[in-house]
Amino acid sequence: MQAQGPTSSARLRTAGLAAMVLGLVLACYWPALGGGLVWDDASHVTRPGLRSWEGLGRIWLNFRATEQYYPVLHSAFWLEHRMWGDSTLGYHLANVALHSLDCCLLMAALLRLGALRRARDPSDAAVARAGTLPAGAAALAAALFAVHPVCVESVAWIAEQKNTLSLAFYLLAGLAYLRFRETGRLRTYLLASGLFVLALGTKSVTSSLPAALLVVLWWATGRVCWRRDGLALLPWFAAALAAGLFTAWVERAVIGASGAAFGFPAWSRVLLASRDVWFYLGKLAWPRSLLFFYPRWDVALESRGWYGYLAASVALTWALYLLRGRSRGPLAAWLFFVGTLFPALGFFNVYPFLFSYVADHFQYAASMGVLSAAAIGFASAVSRAGPALRAAGWGAGCLAVAALALRSNGQSGEYRSAEVLYRAILAGNPACWKAHTLLGDELLAGPARSGEALGEFAKAVELEPEDAEAQNNLGSLLLRMPGRRADAVAHLGLAARYGSYMAEPHLNLADAWSMTPGRAADALAEYREALRVNPNLVAAHYGLANTLSGVPGGEAEAIAEYERALRLDPGNVPARVNLAGVLARAPGRQAQALVQYALVLQSHPGLAPVHYDLAIALSRLPGRADDAIAEYLEALRINPGFADAHKNLGVEYARKGRMDEAELHWRRALELDPGYADVRAMLRSLEQARAR
Repeated sequence: MQAQGPTSSARLRTAGLAAMVLGLVLACYWPALGGGLVWDDASHVTRPGLRSWEGLGRIWLNFRATEQYYPVLHSAFWLEHRMWGDSTLGYHLANVALHSLDCCLLMAALLRLGALRRARDPSDAAVARAGTLPAGAAALAAALFAVHPVCVESVAWIAEQKNTLSLAFYLLAGLAYLRFRETGRLRTYLLASGLFVLALGTKSVTSSLPAALLVVLWWATGRVCWRRDGLALLPWFAAALAAGLFTAWVERAVIGASGAAFGFPAWSRVLLASRDVWFYLGKLAWPRSLLFFYPRWDVALESRGWYGYLAASVALTWALYLLRGRSRGPLAAWLFFVGTLFPALGFFNVYPFLFSYVADHFQYAASMGVLSAAAIGFASAVSRAGPALRAAGWGAGCLAVAALALRSNGQSGEYRSAEVLYRAILAGNPACWKAHTLLGDELLAGPARSGEALGEFAKAVELEPEDAEAQNNLGSLLLRMPGRRADAVAHLGLAARYGSYMAEPHLNLADAWSMTPGRAADALAEYREALRVNPNLVAAHYGLANTLSGVPGGEAEAIAEYERALRLDPGNVPARVNLAGVLARAPGRQAQALVQYALVLQSHPGLAPVHYDLAIALSRLPGRADDAIAEYLEALRINPGFADAHKNLGVEYARKGRMDEAELHWRRALELDPGYADVRAMLRSLEQARAR
């Protein structure tokens, strides 16, 4: 039997390391695999109106069609929905697979950079002292990244596939660029550039990649060739700048990251950034008390005490700079860490800053630098020890990985349900009004828990009266309660006032006015305001159409609004049924009404009311009486207790002279609803006719 060659051995070793990483990741995230949707997951999983091929086009061409304009991310979600629909298990497994891939790509990138170090110019003394990168260091870095608890938020939270997927493109682009530096081939450069564009289209924080490449190339080789790398990466810097500025604009103008909550001066932002950096370093070094929402600092009040963080940042940077001649690794790791964090350090407004200025998922990619530096430093120290100490050192390293994996396993257990997650937040951060709001939403979705939900919404409003979402949720719940409409309108008015970027308060106000006699004009105004804020809000198009259909002369505009709602959500049965009803009453539009009824019954044949409505429409057309009778009979087959169908079917039989059948259905209608005065009158007329 022939011995396997080096290539086969390398492949087996690679497969073994990949299996190890996947096993570690599964061990960490097993508790979260059965978890459902949390917070904004529902806004990321492709909604009904975008699940068609036309919807895929809108994901790319309409930057308001999705939660954030990340077309590559939402295309991935679109494809995943085609594969496993609404099953959250599929999305969790996808995140686990992507995180595992990210770990393997990190290992490959470190090994490639290690090869660059071995190929360095031996005449450079600083480079010569830097040493080489052991394969064990790359494997340890991948393992630490695989199991570190600060990554749990990015992997267990479905919406943060933007992190796991964007990092995969980020690392693939970096690897392709390193390959381009070796070969100089244009197609390799174009491949690397394409992967970088895909990363930007998944999450724009990957815009740090060109700067990160310069840092790691300096670490690996001791120099940066500006003529080669600077020119080659210049288009990347331009694309990164464009993507970053566009995302910053979307955050402010579309998502709502603006207003008094973000109105602190530039110097306070510098202090906040320094506070953030040390917070993240602390969580990397000691990952305890991790929260989905950390307490939100009062920048105006607390920043006066943050000068120490700024001084420490400057001092550390200077110390690592002085150390560069002995070892470039620490400075490179620090620059990579801070540079990758930069978009989330407070210099740009992002919507989550309303709840907290820090979040674990903000440092998902940035943590690679520190964890890699720690792994390389550890492996370098162990490699210089004797055999016994070396074995003990690697044993201690394995124990550290196991301890972090256990911590991540426990952390991911918080994602087994939304309610568990929100209660975990409140256990560590009781003043988190956002968690009270989310918990109220979750309780409201359960049976008979509206009282608990009302308490959570009230607590959120008490903690943060100017939170538009909490006011909106409280108002919309009160709107469903008898006798609370005035209170509901008051809270919804505050929500509309504080949430100028939100369409929902206007939608809920419109619903309130539509239920109030004489307030149709107010309802129409609020529906239109909701659509001004969000032209793609299906419920607003639907509500506007319903209100217009009851206003004299509003039928034509109602039809147009129903059609807009159906273009956004083709599966919206109530909108299609109501559209058919308006068309059936409009002169010359009856044939179109029949088409709409047929489309509904094609997908939902068991809807007795739709068969009934179709029968009414058919009865108004000449020569379609038999078809109308057939639809009434189908409605009664589905629902034998449908009193109106018995009554109208009796009328149709009477028109055809089938009086015995008409009498049978009229008497059945009276058994079901004795209040039919007109049916009693028809039966009396029938008895009088027979008596004559």
